[in-house]
Amino acid sequence: MSADPKLHLAELLRAALKSVAPQLADTPIHLERPKQAGHGDFATNLALQLAKPLKKNPREVAAQLVAELPSSPLVAGREVAGAGFINFTLAAGAKTAVVGEVLARGADYGRGKRGGPKVLVEFVSANPTGPLHVGHGRGAAYGASLAAVLDFAGFEVTREYYVNDAGRQMDILALSTWLRYLALFDIVVPFPPNAYQGDYVIGMAREMQAGHGDRFAKVTREQVLQGAPDLPVADRKDEEAKAQRETHLDVLIANAKRLLGEDYHWVHGFALNEQLGDGREDLEEFGVHFDRWFSEKSLFDTGLVDRAVAELERRGHVYVQDGAKWFRSSAFGDEKDRVVQRENGLYTYFASDIAYHFNKYERGYDRIIDIWGADHHGYIPRVRGAMVALGLPPERLEVALVQFAVLYRNGQKASMSTRSGEFVTLRELRREVGNDACRFFYVLRKSDQHLDFDLDLAKSQSNENPVYYVQYAHARICSVLAQWGGEEKELAAADVARLGNERELALCARLAAFPELVQNAAADYAPHQIAFYLKDLAGEFHSWYNAERMLVDDEAVKLARLALAAAVRRVLASGLALLGVSAPQSM
Repeated sequence: MSADPKLHLAELLRAALKSVAPQLADTPIHLERPKQAGHGDFATNLALQLAKPLKKNPREVAAQLVAELPSSPLVAGREVAGAGFINFTLAAGAKTAVVGEVLARGADYGRGKRGGPKVLVEFVSANPTGPLHVGHGRGAAYGASLAAVLDFAGFEVTREYYVNDAGRQMDILALSTWLRYLALFDIVVPFPPNAYQGDYVIGMAREMQAGHGDRFAKVTREQVLQGAPDLPVADRKDEEAKAQRETHLDVLIANAKRLLGEDYHWVHGFALNEQLGDGREDLEEFGVHFDRWFSEKSLFDTGLVDRAVAELERRGHVYVQDGAKWFRSSAFGDEKDRVVQRENGLYTYFASDIAYHFNKYERGYDRIIDIWGADHHGYIPRVRGAMVALGLPPERLEVALVQFAVLYRNGQKASMSTRSGEFVTLRELRREVGNDACRFFYVLRKSDQHLDFDLDLAKSQSNENPVYYVQYAHARICSVLAQWGGEEKELAAADVARLGNERELALCARLAAFPELVQNAAADYAPHQIAFYLKDLAGEFHSWYNAERMLVDDEAVKLARLALAAAVRRVLASGLALLGVSAPQSM
């Protein structure tokens, strides 16, 4: 029979099932680790599943199954509990065996078999119109951790960033930079309130001036403003005022393109590359890496947007109204139909998105995971509907939503709007609390749950700070092993049967749960489960450390305890690595 305790128990139950109900011998057997230690090491609801077809009381069925279970040296106890659950308690030897397994497999302990599904994880994908802010940081931390967990679980993972380098927002950034540049030459144009306001725009303008002098300033204020409607007063917030501001902005963009000619492409490319480069550097420093940076512009250059819209037309899902082309997204669960091509012939952002996802399918991924901000929830039906309309299987596309983190500094909520210029950058946050605290705190909640980022807690060196608490456990073990002074390979031969107290067996059970935890976190797209696990593992280690001495005179006991500590260290390091957090040897 299997040496894996869970598989072993399943085999025992299958044998009992064949005796009790041979006609139901194929019933799936589920074993879970109870949340309360008093309920044993594993529990099954098999009797509850069988009760209805057998027309018997679940506890009666459970008692029959227990009576028919083959004996096993790995099982110390079995009992019927509650409404008909069967709880199993493993023998001490079955629990402590995990120590040797962890030490033998090292960094591969808990790693799933390679060759799993081919998965594309697209995340962050912020418009390169300004520095990344703390809201983007949560999506970056979640996406990077999820990709790492999927990879560790055995999936073939590609990490991708979608660069929006072809849309109106980039035109607004180019215009914003140019207007700030013109002001350096006393060509002062009223700066639109819906342009990009941040100091980083002024910084780019000064770089243009330093590198190119007045090359792009051969214009007058009147030429820049030609044909633009007057801006409404600042305190007007009605729809008419909003439309007037947008029209004003569009006229200025058109004038910039006309007045600059070919130089407009330089200004546009300069602003794009500056912000994209800054974002890439910020993410690299944050420990977030991508296999591919996918250009939206390439979708137009290769004709894929034309092809995707044409395919929707061919399938009868596009109609023309008021000169524009509309996708019948309401037929696929969206609240209304959506424009894919405007009356002026320009494609909408949605058309680009359809083409981009069409491309993802064509690349042959088994799963396509999009990580979006929670404010994009309404966008899901139209994108998934477009894939259905294109004849593609919608179940391959999955969207994970991330609530923006809310940062509190000195009890005050910080604004994070890139258009207003009043935002806290990810880089500023990292410099204040460090990468490790950022990465860990960002994944302490389910991605779709609200997150308040407590700066004071993140910077504190106390047990209340979860990342400090986990890292301190790792550093403590390093310190003990350094005091011992031996080679870790000596611990592989330790007699782990000398481990037997309650805390030691609880630690062993926690270590044994790690491989299954990784698989569950991957299946649920839930790296926060890793963070919770590490807090629990660190807590159980600290309790053991405070209650027992490791460097005792009894050599066999000492080596057994050091082997357990080394195994805990190994799993702590692996779990922290999945979250992009360092495992320090001293603190």
